[in-house]
Amino acid sequence: MNERKQNPIKRILSTRGMGGALTAFAGLIAIYIAFGIINPTVFSGQNIMNLLRSMSKYLLIGIGQSYILITGNIDLSIGSVAGMSAMISATLMTRGVHPVAAILIALVCCLVIGVLNGLLVGKWKLPPFIATLGTMFVARGVAYIVNFNRNTDAIASGIGKEAADAFGNFFYYGSTLGIYNTFWIAIVLFVVFFFLLSKTRTGRHIYAIGSNADAAKLSGVSVLATTTKAYLVSAFCSCVVGLILCGQAGMGNMEAGNMYEMYGVAAGVIGGVSPLGGTGILLGTLAGAAVWQTLENGLNMIGAQVGIQRLVIGIIVVGAVFLDVVIRNGAYRKKTVKRGSAPKAD
Repeated sequence: MNERKQNPIKRILSTRGMGGALTAFAGLIAIYIAFGIINPTVFSGQNIMNLLRSMSKYLLIGIGQSYILITGNIDLSIGSVAGMSAMISATLMTRGVHPVAAILIALVCCLVIGVLNGLLVGKWKLPPFIATLGTMFVARGVAYIVNFNRNTDAIASGIGKEAADAFGNFFYYGSTLGIYNTFWIAIVLFVVFFFLLSKTRTGRHIYAIGSNADAAKLSGVSVLATTTKAYLVSAFCSCVVGLILCGQAGMGNMEAGNMYEMYGVAAGVIGGVSPLGGTGILLGTLAGAAVWQTLENGLNMIGAQVGIQRLVIGIIVVGAVFLDVVIRNGAYRKKTVKRGSAPKAD
């Protein structure tokens, strides 16, 4: 009988990145219960709904950053692209442009940054840190310039209160089946990108170039095309987060999305996505985003200072990366010893 059919659970647990995801989920449960014991309000229905809505932005940013991390790269432009999305869409709407048209124009501008990142890293071989640092400043510069170096007025001033409320409700304030729409948007995109990464050839290529780009290239994988696709996913997710921020504020803020690139890295790394490339699943990113937001929410509800919140989360991120390096080094040594102990021919 086929061993895979006999051990479906073992097969699932052996999936690369599943261990990190399960560890993150276990940590999430422990953290949530601990904060709930300290302050029972954490368990309230309204707090849970707010938690899910706030987590959604980190999940979307985390999805984009995870795609990039799995390829062995990084995207520092994510937060600025989100801010650019918020400012472009808000500026257009204050000028009377229909929300749908404003969204599409903002999306195209964000995807241009994604293509540029892909070309800089995949074709011209710039270090991803430097390439995306440059596009980070470019995107933030556009966010400043688009409305002449000032935040926008309320979008209702251009498209009217009814349309502005509809925009805000769709992206942030509205709810479906008792859960905020922001969460539903994040979950739908999570399912789409989870399928793309785990069930398609593009997903296999993303893992391949993250594991060994040279070997993947020799196997016929287009490093340029795959890298660009990953950066396009990142840019798309950033655009959606920017629209959520715009809907939340009802206006465009030039500093919207500031530091979100780090939130994306944290969500992925906490969930077991390796910053060294080739390992991780989006299920882990979901857990990582939930851990991040639960920590932020719980520490806030027990009255911890902002500095303490950042300190705790920073320690967890460093610990997660350290653990990944230790595990990888251990696996490498084990493989080396196994090869060295192979019996020699007489």
